[in-house]
Amino acid sequence: MRPETTGPNVVLLSLSLVALAAWLGLDTVSVAANRIVPGTGYRVDETIGWAGALATSLPWLALAGLAWRPSQGRFALSLALVVVMLSGLPAWLSLSAVTLVDGAQARLGIGGGIWVVLFLLLLAMIELRSRLMMSRLMGWALLLPPVASAGLCLALWLEPLALWQEYRSRSGQFLGAVGEHLLLVGVAVGTSLVIGVVLALAMRRWPGVQKAGFGVLNFLQTIPSIALFGLLLAPLAWLSANVAWLSALGVSGIGWAPALLALVGYSLLPMVRNTFVALEAVDPGVIDAARGMGMSRGQVLRQVRLPLALPVILEGIRITTVQAIGLTAVAALIGAGGLGTFIFQGLGQAAMDLVLLGALPILVMALLVDALLGALTDVLRPGGAE
Repeated sequence: MRPETTGPNVVLLSLSLVALAAWLGLDTVSVAANRIVPGTGYRVDETIGWAGALATSLPWLALAGLAWRPSQGRFALSLALVVVMLSGLPAWLSLSAVTLVDGAQARLGIGGGIWVVLFLLLLAMIELRSRLMMSRLMGWALLLPPVASAGLCLALWLEPLALWQEYRSRSGQFLGAVGEHLLLVGVAVGTSLVIGVVLALAMRRWPGVQKAGFGVLNFLQTIPSIALFGLLLAPLAWLSANVAWLSALGVSGIGWAPALLALVGYSLLPMVRNTFVALEAVDPGVIDAARGMGMSRGQVLRQVRLPLALPVILEGIRITTVQAIGLTAVAALIGAGGLGTFIFQGLGQAAMDLVLLGALPILVMALLVDALLGALTDVLRPGGAE
């Protein structure tokens, strides 16, 4: 166990005080009579009065007090308090809905204060998790109470929530967009994994391939995604017009084909680099021992080099997948579908809740992939399962 800390935890103290200022000073919710008119923002004191606002400030002050004279026990108590506060945010939205919303068409928007506080609380959770030396999976398990609180509040009190109403009016389209997004990401990452492993093996065997390959892949990374989509439009449209079987597959200048090619192009550099480094980093002594046991070159690769390199290769898959999840949203501009459709529709209609309907699932996907693949990497590392 770490020794008791004598000085204040500056990170946690700063986060709690900034979050308190955002909680009291920014609008936590907005209320609009319908989808068309802009909403009116409400701070905490305008919702429940100054006495109630001061009462809701006590958890922030308690968190700041615990950060002033921290110890391992106080870090654990602070983490429990952060989880409770995160779970309380949906309850606050529910209270605001009951207090402020009047009328069947009225909509409750999530204000900037809630988003700032949510972000700062998550940063505080990361800080406390690292101080308590918790595993990655245990850290993510701490989010289960806030998620359960959000689900309960949505079911019982948050019918007027604008984000929820946007989802309900587009639930079928939303689920289809999620499927398109996941399919495009999965095919892009799977394709880049196969190509990346082949390229990494070729680079190890022929040094000239290594220099040329990394040069081309680095160049691809410098091209903005929109520009790459534009560069692919003309050649793919020509191929579609002149090659019958490509046209039958649905290849054209817009749609899934340029999006998939661009995603694979962007995914190759982290995939190839991590695979190449992982294969090169295997202890030469282990390889010599395997050869001394009579293993062939292929057996050494399959049974020794690849298993030992797998944790680093998984890191490349994690980085590539998280990157692809975000880039796929941009592919909606060229008709590839996915959750980016809601983002650009919302921007065109100045409907921020529609933007959030596309952006929040992308964020959740990226976080889940990062957590799961990161935890798997930790387990596969030597000593990771202990």
